[in-house]
Amino acid sequence: MSFTTKAAVFGFFCSSLLTSTIAQGGSWGPVIQFPVIPVAAYIIPEYPESHRMMVYSAHSPNNFGGATGITQFAEFDYRNGAMSARQVAETQHDMFCPGMSSLADGRLVITGGSNAEKTTIYNPNTNTFTSGSNMQVARGYQSSTILSNGKVFTIGGSWSGALGGKTGEVYDPKDNYWKLLPGAAVEPMLTYDHEGIFREDNHAWLFPWRNGSVFQAGPSKAMNWYYTDGDGGVTPAGVRDPNNDAMCGVNVMYDVGKIFSAGGSQYYDRAPGLSVAHLISIDQVGALASVEQLPNMKYARAFANVVVLPDGKILVTGGQGYAQGFTDREPVFNPELFDPATKTFTELAPEAIPRNYHSVSILLADGTVFSGGGGLCYEDGSGVSQHCHDTVDHPNGQIFTPPYLTTGAPRPVISNLASSSVVPGGELRVTIEGSAEGVTFSLIRIGSVTHNINSDQRRVPLVPESVNGAEAVLRLPGDYGIVLPGAWYLFAVSPQGVPSIAKTVWVQL
Repeated sequence: MSFTTKAAVFGFFCSSLLTSTIAQGGSWGPVIQFPVIPVAAYIIPEYPESHRMMVYSAHSPNNFGGATGITQFAEFDYRNGAMSARQVAETQHDMFCPGMSSLADGRLVITGGSNAEKTTIYNPNTNTFTSGSNMQVARGYQSSTILSNGKVFTIGGSWSGALGGKTGEVYDPKDNYWKLLPGAAVEPMLTYDHEGIFREDNHAWLFPWRNGSVFQAGPSKAMNWYYTDGDGGVTPAGVRDPNNDAMCGVNVMYDVGKIFSAGGSQYYDRAPGLSVAHLISIDQVGALASVEQLPNMKYARAFANVVVLPDGKILVTGGQGYAQGFTDREPVFNPELFDPATKTFTELAPEAIPRNYHSVSILLADGTVFSGGGGLCYEDGSGVSQHCHDTVDHPNGQIFTPPYLTTGAPRPVISNLASSSVVPGGELRVTIEGSAEGVTFSLIRIGSVTHNINSDQRRVPLVPESVNGAEAVLRLPGDYGIVLPGAWYLFAVSPQGVPSIAKTVWVQL
């Protein structure tokens, strides 16, 4: 059963209290009201420009509780403000607290959560939800990621289902089957938490790499390599931080084999937030990772979110100075922009609303960033939400315009893309309005995010192989472990650092 409503987004935009500001770098647009609290978000891939975003909450627009078999969705078009709401019951899957991964063909695989054994597959071509095969292990708060071979790996997730023993498993979309990997043990990646295993195997930081391998960078102090062939396996990859686990810290691959991480807290709940940041470098599968401790962020942040931008800088938004779910305790309103070239953080213009537990951020095709959500509390059937008050429920979001779009320098325009389909090692022929001289490019995999985990996003910079007037020839790295199959944004970036509106590119298996 579904219904459609057109949100009065632009009428709300007129509020003088919520107008944009550019005072401290970048600018925030007005608050956009949603029919649900956006606890999860997914960009719907489409050519030439991906301009629609799906978000969802739980069985209710503003609370969760139990394996209800239904999920509340909304769709937002950032170009014109159109909003629609939809209840999804056909797969009998309450998708709150899941794993999410987008497949090579753009379908979204949503696993576990409140209905802990379930798999739901969203097909953007038909706008339909269908059931996939059940997982071998019931899970919630697990992480999942697509692999270089197009399969999906997941591990952890004691929030729902039985406690502990959440070994890895792999999904093959060709035969619609989950295979348990007894060798991919969860124990090496556990954190230490005062609530025990219920929290210790949550939200792994997973980065797919060459030959079906996965690098696990956190949130545990220990890092590991996971292997998905045969019965699976795991080997140590070193220690990221000898002092702290970083549950619900932010993490993203911003360049080939380069991972930024920051923030989090030792415990999932009731612990001081962290400001520490690291740069992790990987190359050979199975080798120890290289770790560099970076300068601290200005603010300690638990439950923050992160997005890599087309120019390679990294935007950290939201979070709170003390990790306490279902509260807005010690909120951090000011984003920080990390520049890998200078290894410095810059504080930016403040957001209007706290974005803490159950919030999201995600990159849009025009180079702006959506930030929204927070709250969404437990409801025990009595009609009264537990643990928090309506004041920390945030069924809304804002769009942030990064500083590179507020300088007045013109955007480059991709006027033609010879083909929107490519394979690793293949070429893209791009035409830029005017001249392509001095223009660089980046591929950013189109994201899906929940509970601050977005294992779909990563950035691959592309330097033109040749430039002839307005045309540039780009050569992709020749490895599916770097250029994962699926839908990507292709951005052109001017010599002044200003990104184009992205075209959608499909990396084919």
